[in-house]
Amino acid sequence: MAELRRAVAFAAGLYGSRLGIAYHGYVRRDPMSLLHLRPGREDPYAIYRGMPRFGPTRIGNWVTTSHAICDAVLRDRRFGMRAADLMAAPQAADEFDMSFLDKNPPDHTRLRRLAQPAFSPKQMAGYRPLVESTVDELLDRVGPGREFDLVSAYAAPLPIQVITALLGVPDVDADRFARYGTVIASALDGVHSLSHAARLQAANRELRELFESLFALRRRESADDLVSRIVAAEGDRIQPHEMVPMCNLLLVAGFETTVNLVGNAVNALLAHPEQWAALCADPAGLAGPAVEETLRYDPPVQRTARCALEDVDLAGHLVRRDQYVVTLIGAANRDPEAFPDPDTFDIRREQTADHLAFSSGIHYCVGQPLARLEAEIALRRLAERLPDLHRTGPLRRRVSSIVRGPIHFPVRSGARTRPLTGAVGKS
Repeated sequence: MAELRRAVAFAAGLYGSRLGIAYHGYVRRDPMSLLHLRPGREDPYAIYRGMPRFGPTRIGNWVTTSHAICDAVLRDRRFGMRAADLMAAPQAADEFDMSFLDKNPPDHTRLRRLAQPAFSPKQMAGYRPLVESTVDELLDRVGPGREFDLVSAYAAPLPIQVITALLGVPDVDADRFARYGTVIASALDGVHSLSHAARLQAANRELRELFESLFALRRRESADDLVSRIVAAEGDRIQPHEMVPMCNLLLVAGFETTVNLVGNAVNALLAHPEQWAALCADPAGLAGPAVEETLRYDPPVQRTARCALEDVDLAGHLVRRDQYVVTLIGAANRDPEAFPDPDTFDIRREQTADHLAFSSGIHYCVGQPLARLEAEIALRRLAERLPDLHRTGPLRRRVSSIVRGPIHFPVRSGARTRPLTGAVGKS
């Protein structure tokens, strides 16, 4: 009976919250509510343009679209992480631990230092052949004139192959891990339904079982992978209950950032044919800049938040202790005070400021070198081998106001598909 009462209370709170968001968005035109609804998923940038640079939210927190203010908040140690407090329901928060992403120093520092070496420049050089061979293998499956889903056939299998190799996960089932990543990432901005909550619990349970089994194997047989290093640090730099959340974070973040970055990049390039033509004319020279412009123009993560650990004077307002400041990264990256002509997608753009797609300060994305490497090689090879690539149907986006990217993106390779051999060489 107690369990039933909890379930009823959970459902009532969940659907009551959804109704409240719909009312305040569609009826009261509250921009933060609209960002959670279809208009926000389709074009959050139109909503950002109508918001103040810094102002209050309807629930008593603060929100900013300013690049300078976002950067300042993300770097300021007077603000910290309390991500579990932002979950839509306590029961969901119990199932959702994102390791050092949710933590402040000293725990954040201790856990991040354990993961950091896996993303060093030396390690990136070692991952490059794996990324290249994976990309080439995926493109080999695409024949001339063939229609395929850019997400499921290309953007998703690439990071899954790489991050599972980094962790040392054997017998990779790409579709299975893609489902895990999508479900867990979709819960970053709350649980949407009872079925969504059930899928989240199931994904976390299955990942826990997988990693605990892998921990047991690596305690017996160490290997050259990140899980072995985590196991070796057990009881010293990491506690047993922290091990699965760290692996979950690295797996999901390693997948979600790259799959959405590649999807958003190709979407922007095909929507701007002159930019796609420029990339195809100089894949080696412009693939990197195309990645950086995508990160600015349409970043995979649209926002984050920080909680004031003490009273802070910010932009002429008093942010009181325990109030949140929502930093709208997608808006900050199109701030005209930081980026001239910010709504124009230009892969030859001159850098006038650092984009905030990977956050800033101590929570700057630990895996960003790998995401950049994967996306750059993915775009370069795509331009080299499929210069006639074009869309064949509408792009369908994932249901999330935080993570932005396509979940279905039908394209056709075109008649000029080029094989790897001949003019196209290794990077």
